[in-house]
Amino acid sequence: MTTPATRSRALALLTTIALLGLAGCSDPAAEAEEATAPSASASSSSAFNLSPDQDRIGSEVSAEAAALVPEAVKEDGKLTVATSAYVPPLTSFATDNTTLIGNEPDIASALADALGLELELVNSAWADWPLGLESGKYEAVISNVTVTEERKEKFDFATYRNDELGFYAAADSDITEIEEAADVAGRSIIVGSGTNQEAILLAWDQENQDNGLEPVDFQYYDDDSASSLALQTGRADLSFGPNATGAYKAATTGDTKLVGLVNGGWPLKAQIAVTTPRGDGLAEAAQAGINHLIDNGTYAGILQRWGLEEEAVETSELNPAGLPKQ
Repeated sequence: MTTPATRSRALALLTTIALLGLAGCSDPAAEAEEATAPSASASSSSAFNLSPDQDRIGSEVSAEAAALVPEAVKEDGKLTVATSAYVPPLTSFATDNTTLIGNEPDIASALADALGLELELVNSAWADWPLGLESGKYEAVISNVTVTEERKEKFDFATYRNDELGFYAAADSDITEIEEAADVAGRSIIVGSGTNQEAILLAWDQENQDNGLEPVDFQYYDDDSASSLALQTGRADLSFGPNATGAYKAATTGDTKLVGLVNGGWPLKAQIAVTTPRGDGLAEAAQAGINHLIDNGTYAGILQRWGLEEEAVETSELNPAGLPKQ
């Protein structure tokens, strides 16, 4: 059981990381190296369609959502969305090294359908999206952005995914379930240094040691090959990182399995959201559009297509409580 003292320590760790842009895996540049998912062009797996011919899951227009689209957005009939091509299955380049593919482009495409607009999808460096939104270069960002209280001062949010971290074990491991701190006691766990998941694991480890349980053996690797080898040979029991990339790797290689999920905002709740300029009204339309996609099954189909069913939301929320400022 999580104690008040443990929760305080965890919150202090997580809010510090949030200020650095790492909380909830919200910063692709910071998390991508640790996530170490195979690249789209390198994978030979048929688990995912990595070609430029995506045949994306479309949607009919939602009259309710379309009516909420601001006139300034309707004017050219397009929805300009920025995303960051950095790692599958979120956003990456197809085998032609040009076409943007993944869960985020699919969500953007289906949302544009629901709003009665044509999608204009733009690849943007992660660091550039806030200025791009504020300057009007983009009308929305769909790029694994976590809701935080600091970001809510400038932007509005319509949620479409829970921000989840995953514990993965070798496919033949006898480990079947990780649910709480006690489950990691005495385990050798691969984790990225300076990441949100490391902060959570440190808090869990401290709680275990306070309760007289064995400490976690923290293992750090510079590259994916060494990390994978450690897991397959038994030198490590588990890896702990962003679930999206862990799920993609498990599906493409078959070498690992999911044994536990922890929300990226633990002990709070972190959510990923469509991000729009504050007060321009587009977030309200996006929320209605996403709920339309949830109701008609398009949303579930997209997440299933990219192996992210575990991150599904029941309903889109408008500007929910975000990860706190320090």
